[in-house]
Amino acid sequence: MCTVAAVSSGLFAAKTISHFPFSAFSPLISPIVPKNIVYFDLETQLSADEVGGWRNIAKMRMSVGVTFSTARDEYKIFDEDSVSDLIRDLQRADLVVGFNNLRFDYEVLHGYTPLDFAQLPTLDLMVDLQNKLNHRLSLDAIAAATFGLKKTAEGMQAIRWFKDGRLLDIAEYCCYDVKLTKLVHEHGARHGQIHYANRLGKKMTVPVSW
Repeated sequence: MCTVAAVSSGLFAAKTISHFPFSAFSPLISPIVPKNIVYFDLETQLSADEVGGWRNIAKMRMSVGVTFSTARDEYKIFDEDSVSDLIRDLQRADLVVGFNNLRFDYEVLHGYTPLDFAQLPTLDLMVDLQNKLNHRLSLDAIAAATFGLKKTAEGMQAIRWFKDGRLLDIAEYCCYDVKLTKLVHEHGARHGQIHYANRLGKKMTVPVSW
């Protein structure tokens, strides 16, 4: 069961999201970890096409962001009105862990602040794996091969939900992605490797040093 703490604007009442299929996974604890790891993901209001291409990521606007802090042992959901609280949450982290957050999520947040996110201690799992493999992996490919789990939606669906005013659906999806990111990172830190499915569907293994 995943308890989600809400913040700021009141759009999100405190919610308990009980249908994440993670009951089979006990917490994975590395013997030496930063005191406050913050796992992070966000979704946007607009697509790349709507803002004139991927060079304009900062114009895509955040719809919902989610963090999980290991120091607090809780999730927090942020809407656009509370984006400054999200940024402060990231600044308090000993390590921010995300999936494509260097090239995407941080760029979205640059639409709200001049903060140099390169100054934050950050592990981008996608970038780290891309540097090892010379090609990109999706979070879905890793989660499916490592845990037998799949994402519940994708970014374009989240944008459609935003246009329909379905912010709680976006929050739920974003929480799920943060949970998958956390599981992948903890698995890699504990076992020194993760698995992924290649384009032919074959299960592959890549060593990691997280």
